This record gives sequence, structure tokens and C-alpha cells, in this order.
Amino acid sequence: MINKNEERISLITAVGANGEGLVKEEGCVIFLPFAFLGEKVRYKVLKVKKNIAFGKVTEVLVPAEERVKPVCPLFRRCGGCQLQHIKYTEQLKMKRKTVADCFLKIAGLSADVQPTVRADSPYGYRNKLQIPVVEKDGETVIGFYAENTHRAIRTDRCAIHPEWAETIIAVFNDYINKYRVKGYDEERHTGDLRHIVVRAVEDKFIVTMVCLKEKIAGADELYGKLKEKFENITLYLNVNDARTNVVFGKTFRLIGGSAFYVASVGKLQYEFGVQSFLQVNAEMSEKLYKKVVELAAPDENSVVVDAFSGAGLMTAMLAQKAKKVYGVEIVPEAVRCADSLAKRNHLTEKMENICGKCEEVLPSLIPELKEKFGKITLILDPPRKGADASVIGAALRAEADKIVYVSCNPATLARDVGLLIGSLTERDGEVVKAEAYEPRYSIEYIRPYDFFPQTKHVETLVLLSKKKPDSHIVVDVEFGEGEGKISLKDALKRAEGRKPKSKTTYKDIQNYVEENYGFKVHTAYIAEVKRNLGLPMYDAPNAVEELKRPRSHPTEKMVLAIKETLAHFEII
Repeated sequence: MINKNEERISLITAVGANGEGLVKEEGCVIFLPFAFLGEKVRYKVLKVKKNIAFGKVTEVLVPAEERVKPVCPLFRRCGGCQLQHIKYTEQLKMKRKTVADCFLKIAGLSADVQPTVRADSPYGYRNKLQIPVVEKDGETVIGFYAENTHRAIRTDRCAIHPEWAETIIAVFNDYINKYRVKGYDEERHTGDLRHIVVRAVEDKFIVTMVCLKEKIAGADELYGKLKEKFENITLYLNVNDARTNVVFGKTFRLIGGSAFYVASVGKLQYEFGVQSFLQVNAEMSEKLYKKVVELAAPDENSVVVDAFSGAGLMTAMLAQKAKKVYGVEIVPEAVRCADSLAKRNHLTEKMENICGKCEEVLPSLIPELKEKFGKITLILDPPRKGADASVIGAALRAEADKIVYVSCNPATLARDVGLLIGSLTERDGEVVKAEAYEPRYSIEYIRPYDFFPQTKHVETLVLLSKKKPDSHIVVDVEFGEGEGKISLKDALKRAEGRKPKSKTTYKDIQNYVEENYGFKVHTAYIAEVKRNLGLPMYDAPNAVEELKRPRSHPTEKMVLAIKETLAHFEII
């Protein structure tokens, strides 16, 4: 029996999707962060819930050959990186396996995943800094959160950010000390400064300080200090006075600098602003975008829909070769940037940018284009939660010859690809495996791209091609009794025996938790735990994933109870 606080010595026999070592003992799976396959470790058991436990490695007795010394002194304390203790070549193998495992476990698809495309720069690659500012023991601290907490670890420099991040943090620390700026206390909902967000492209920087109120002392002086360090730099003040985990509020106020900057990729010039979405790894995004264009293979007769198009960079790359490309993006500023990009690069006739939610725009846009042009190619590049049910439905109705899917979450990617192919189906607001299906698409290409070295995250590119039948067979069936006929009674009996098992609902999970642990959990908390575990999520019409008064996280007690319940129902 596994007991809390006991010390054990075990061999790591597997590695989880988040890079943690796994030990299976006495019918219990023990999660050990920062341990690796094949290592012999001494660990302390921290939490135990029936068949799941969590522990902390206290000593690596026999290290794996793949283990290396972490570069960052905050590694294991800061939650930004999970894999610095593993050789980079091995990180690439792990991510390839993670993608393959998600496709097999979630979608029931044995996918031929190609080796992960490595980053030329496994450190200092991020072009975006997003760092919390919190009040801690009466002191304002700039620092990243520890894993699965909102406890900030003071950070002066970060190994996966370039040197400019260290400079900007230092300027903000001086500013905070001079003006006695208070960090955000999320329990009391007090303070001055909540986040510092920096977007850097080439030698141009847009800095946003996210504040609780519309004014903050010394903002003009802060801009002047930043201007001394960087020639092309902009400072915004964003107001976010809501109790929420969302970083930005609705109001932006320009303190100093240009509202927009111009950068380039190849021969394309593009504009970006404070809310423009750009991939955090410019080197890898250029590699991936070029591959997207290659896979989509647009020509003068091709019509392409680029869903979740952001600032329109990939849309423009496609438009250079296609007859017409339609980009769909929800952020107005990003659409304005995409329009500017089209004009600047003489692509206005071939590139149309639509502002709206993909789940609302695509169901009407795709049939219209289908009727007008006959066939289309669809590009999907959704956020981590994956594509909405209506987007998947629109994609299926379009019967696109090609679907190119770019994903930052292997779990939701596997779910969505399973729905597109047909190995998964939706039933009562939940995604379940299909009992039998005729594939609608085939996977022609699947490859991870390492946008996020040293972390558990991975970008993946998939090409789906319309599945065409090899042949057609016509069979006449006569129901009834007697020779040469099929008994309708027997057919119904066999169908009844093949009915799929009922799906565990959020209500089932809530009831189990209340019955066995004595407290209630909100569906939003269940959704958060499922998402953090990389489990497939599906947006049912009645799903509630955000509270009226949001809190940071479910309590640790709630998380453990939900995980144990998921294990009970064999969901994990």
C-alpha cells in the first residue's frame, strides 16, 4: 500500500505527456516530475488517492544517460520549463511519442508521426514575454508562477527568452522600487500592476503594463527609461479590473511610441500591434508556414479558407500562389493588420480578411464558397482548446479536398482529427469512439515542430486528404425468414449487443465527488482539470467552463478528488 510521506526507491518505467516520470507500484501510478525513463530514484510520496499518487524526487540514485545539468538556476521551482534536465535530442523523441500516443489513445488512430523538427535555437527563442507582477509578503515581485500554482518565483532572467527580456525586467524593477508600485494580490483584488507583456519582432518592441486602474504613477518616466535602452519601443497601459485569469482587459492607452510596427518574412512585409497574434518562435513559425503552403499546394485555381488567421501572415503566404484566400479572425486589430499586409504586398485582389468568430462565420462562408467555386482547401490553426463543434461540422460539410491543421495541443488535435476522419463521433455533447466507420479523410502528413524547447509543449502539423473509395459494391439484402434472407430479429439483437457504452458525464463526476468526498465541484473545475491532463475536450451547447466570479484554480483538494474520480470512471 502506498502511504503519504513515506520514502521509496523505484525504477522509472514510463514518461508522461508532461515529461514526468511514472512509477507503477501496488496498483498505483505515481507521478514524479523531473524524473526520466530508466532512472532509479528515491522519492517522497506527497499525495495519495486510491490508484493515483504524486511524489517528489529527493535523490537520483542511477541517472539516465539522457540527463543533463539544467541551464536555469530556477529550474524545478519556476513552472515555465519542464524538460531542461533532458538532452535536447531526447526531448524531440518524447514529443514525437506524445503526439503518437494522443492519436492512438484519444482517436484510436495509429498515426505515422514523423520525427520532430528541431529548433536551431533551443534557448533564447521566445519573442514574447508575459510575466506576472504580484504582491508577496509586502513586496512586489516580478516572476513566473510555479507549476500549477499562482505563486510567483522572482525572475530576473529566463533562459528561453533573449537578453532583451532581462533588460526590460530590470527597468521595471527600478521603476517599481522608485514609485512603490504594488503588485497584484488576487485574493484581495488589490494592487497597481498585474502583468508585463512584451512582443518583440526584429528590433521592435511593444510593451504593455496591465494595471488594475486607468492611471499609474510614473508611466511617462518609465517609457523614457525603456526608450534609453531600445530605439524602437512602445509602451501601453491596459486596464484589467476583472477577477479573471485573462491577461488583457478591453481598454488600451498608448503611453509612448508607435501603435504599429512593420516587419518582414521573406519578401512579405507585415504590420503588428499590441493585440496581434504572432507565434512566439519566429524561426520555427517560418519553417512551419512554408510547409503549410507546400502541403496546401495552392495554384491559380485554388480557393483557400484560413481559419483563425491572426495577423494574416500565413494567409498572405498562401495568397501569393492561390486564386483567392479568405482569412477569418476574431480580433479586430489583427484583421486590420491583415488588411494592411494585403495592401502593402499588393494582395488585395487575392486576400479577403473577415472579422468574426470562426464558429459563427464558417458555417455560412464555407457552403457559399463551395457552391461558388466547387472545391476549397481548409487551413485550421485554432487555440489550445481546438476547433469548435460548428467549425468541425462546417469542415465536414465543405468536403474539402485538403485540410491542413496546425495545433499547439496534441490532445485536442487528436480529438478534432478523429472527428474529421470519423473514428470519433459526438453523442450527447461528448466525444466518443465510433463503433464502426468509413474514413472520410486519410492522414497524409503528421509532424511535430518544436516551437517550445525545454518545455512540455509542442506544435504539430497535419495534412488530411479526402478519402476516395477504391471501388463500389452494390449488395441487395432481403429481410425476412427463410433461405437467402436475413432475419430482422437477429439483426436487431446483434445491433443491441453492439451499442456503445454510456459516456461519463460532468454530472456523473459531480455526483461521485459529492458522494465520496463530501463537497461539490463546479463543471468549470472539472473542465480545467481535464484540460490540464491533456484529455479531449468538447464544447457542448450547455457546457459552463467559466464561473460568474472566476477564481484562479480549483483548490488542491478539489483537483485530487476530480483526478481520482476520472480514474474511477477509467477516463485516465
